[in-house]
Amino acid sequence: MDQADMERLQRQFDDEVRNRFPGAPIQRVEVLQYGDAPEVEPGQLLGRVVIEAPAGAEASDEEVRGRRLEEFHDAHRTAMRELRRELDKLPANAVLEFVVGGVPGEGEHIGPRIKLAGPVRGLGGGEPGFTPVMARLGQEDLETLDTLITAGIASSRAEAVRWALARIRERPAYEQLRARAREIEELKSQF
Repeated sequence: MDQADMERLQRQFDDEVRNRFPGAPIQRVEVLQYGDAPEVEPGQLLGRVVIEAPAGAEASDEEVRGRRLEEFHDAHRTAMRELRRELDKLPANAVLEFVVGGVPGEGEHIGPRIKLAGPVRGLGGGEPGFTPVMARLGQEDLETLDTLITAGIASSRAEAVRWALARIRERPAYEQLRARAREIEELKSQF
């Protein structure tokens, strides 16, 4: 998305948040795209609402920040769901995130957060039989997944991981590895 479109989207999102949460302790509103933050995938947008930290709270005090986020959620649950539905109208996959602010540059977004993802566009999203798995990946691994997305092989990082795992299962050595794993399990059961 070009700079002018991002600026327009930023203004619209900011207005939408301020209208839906009048008087709420909103520090700022951000719209991030791929390349702005490592958690944003190619073709995805992240709408982040940064809630003011309680007065005198340490940026590293996760308990206080967690309570602040919980209180915000309890007070604005309906508005949060409505804002999520509004983001579903965008032509891109959009994730809505609420975090408690801190000292810029000092772990500002570390700690509790509420993420509300919309409907997954692409294969495999929300289908029965899928188990969510969280993994921490390094920069090289993220670049690999993002390359698969950019090349059109996958539409999301989750789908790219599933694609890579399917390629591993196709290799003859994988079946040998599974047979060995079954043998080990049998040996363990004999103890």
